[in-house]
Amino acid sequence: MNVRDNPEHSRFEAAVGDDVAVASYRMKDRTITFTHTEVPEALRGRGVGDALARAALDSARARGLTVVPRCPFIAAFIRRHAEYQDLVAP
Repeated sequence: MNVRDNPEHSRFEAAVGDDVAVASYRMKDRTITFTHTEVPEALRGRGVGDALARAALDSARARGLTVVPRCPFIAAFIRRHAEYQDLVAP
């Protein structure tokens, strides 16, 4: 699985075969707000969403960004993975 940032479309993408899962975001200054995550039916239950969230959050950390998890999937992922909670805006 290949996960990449596609800044032209403001989203991270995880491609598996012909299917693509996405985590959409908005950038403002040093803050990334995750707004929506979508995993195609064919990819659900295979860990694609978690891999997408992990890559997006790792990228935010590497770039020194603060995270606002408006997307329920990203918010739940952060709650389950304490190592990302320090990224969340107060």
